[in-house]
Amino acid sequence: MKKLFYSIALFGLLLVAAKSEAQVQVGVQVNIGAQPMWGPTGYDYAEYYYLPDIDVYYNIPQRQFVYLDGGRWIFGASLPYRMRHYDLYRGYKVVVNAPTPYLRCDYYRGQYGRYRGYTGHQVVLRDAPPRRVYRDYDRRDRRDDRYDHRDRRYDRYDRDGHYDKRDKHDRHDNGRHNGRHH
Repeated sequence: MKKLFYSIALFGLLLVAAKSEAQVQVGVQVNIGAQPMWGPTGYDYAEYYYLPDIDVYYNIPQRQFVYLDGGRWIFGASLPYRMRHYDLYRGYKVVVNAPTPYLRCDYYRGQYGRYRGYTGHQVVLRDAPPRRVYRDYDRRDRRDDRYDHRDRRYDRYDRDGHYDKRDKHDRHDNGRHNGRHH
């Protein structure tokens, strides 16, 4: 009975160790497609937007607004009724990559309060030009077939698999006598 107990305990420890080892991962997060169309351009990843005009946070992965109401943080899919006329496309957004920035609201108010009422233009994803994708920096024209070596006239190997230039008038044959014999 003791052996069975120790076997189960050892198996449990191995299972916990394997699970904790599997949780240590390094990854690159990209949420370009998840960002709302009213979000600012130029960011491959953003956790939150801070809207200094109305002192509201937007959790991008959860698609929730986070705002203070009566001393409590409220999480909702839309802005509260009193902010219903706020234009998300024109208001200034600050990208914040922190797990819970609303818990440090005094810091973010002090840091970005100067953007309250900002009238400059911040390009949003809806109005941005299409993103260019550079897959290959090689500028050669692949459609140019002048150097297509599949043509048998330029095949350097004869039918027996031996190297042969097939140039009977080669002056630089270096003694191979492919050209005229002297």
